[in-house]
Amino acid sequence: MPKCLTIDLPNWNKLAERSLAGELLTREEALQVLRAPDEVILDQLAAAYRVRRHYWGNRVRLHFLLNAQSGLCPEDCHYCSQSKISAAEIEKYPLLAQEKILSAAERAASLKAGTFCIVLSGRSPGEQTFGKVLDAVREVKTNYNLKICACLGLLSEEQTRRLAEAGVDRVNHNLNTSEDYHSQICTTHTFSDRVATVENVKAAGITTCSGGIIGTGESDDDVINLALSLRELNVTSVPVNFLIPIAGTPFEGLQELNPRRCLRVLCLFRFLLPTQELRIAGGREVHLRSLQPLGLYPANSIFIGDYLTTPGQAARSDLEMIRDAGFVLEAPDGSVLQGDLLD
Repeated sequence: MPKCLTIDLPNWNKLAERSLAGELLTREEALQVLRAPDEVILDQLAAAYRVRRHYWGNRVRLHFLLNAQSGLCPEDCHYCSQSKISAAEIEKYPLLAQEKILSAAERAASLKAGTFCIVLSGRSPGEQTFGKVLDAVREVKTNYNLKICACLGLLSEEQTRRLAEAGVDRVNHNLNTSEDYHSQICTTHTFSDRVATVENVKAAGITTCSGGIIGTGESDDDVINLALSLRELNVTSVPVNFLIPIAGTPFEGLQELNPRRCLRVLCLFRFLLPTQELRIAGGREVHLRSLQPLGLYPANSIFIGDYLTTPGQAARSDLEMIRDAGFVLEAPDGSVLQGDLLD
């Protein structure tokens, strides 16, 4: 039997205390979070939970995702089944009719989601499509007690201003990875293009949502640099996606993740982004598998229902998981939803 290597590990509780004090972990400490042995994962989670509990208590936010326009995208994002270089067998369609968007919003409300996320494939919406999105936003806001997050691609200052006027609460535009690694996952737009959209969202006074995707071949330093870029931008909400290697995409053969790696990434993001809403997004069911409940200790938000072109687990299973782990649901106004989660 090979001997176990002895390595110096940080005091995880001290890292939590420094995070709570607003201090930034050193790069060495951040690397130690990602490279720690499996036997200390529960210690890491307990420390990350101290930070999560301080800002978010035991509340969990639910988001519902609608793929309102699928495929037909001119970009070459290597992870995406909807890109122009993808041969994945997916459903492709233009913007859904308003009644279908409203029907999805009704479904979101019935599942106790606080945020309804409208996602469009494509580089940036044309004027006709953009106008229809604005109309749909107004109708949803009129009929349902939901916050609305719009994910529409690259956006100008004028577009973000008009989204704010229509009542959009949040705009999602992920950085996806570090600036250094971005060209390895997409060549049709730059990291700076993505940052510019986030800055335009901030200028419009809309809440920012921006995160990344883990498992695309990036290094540990890339994971850290992504988190630091999000911290520098001071984004409000951070979705962490774990790559689903979809057949027909350039990344179909990548199999780099396991549940412990995913949990360590979530812990790192919580230490580096202590006040942000941290969401376990796409790939949660695929990569965390039976350890999904442990992800709620660093993260305070999940998607309920399906993703863009991949299915999620049954909504009842998500609600059971939240209830059984002792967490509670957060309403759109920040209060705690009362009663049994499964009612």
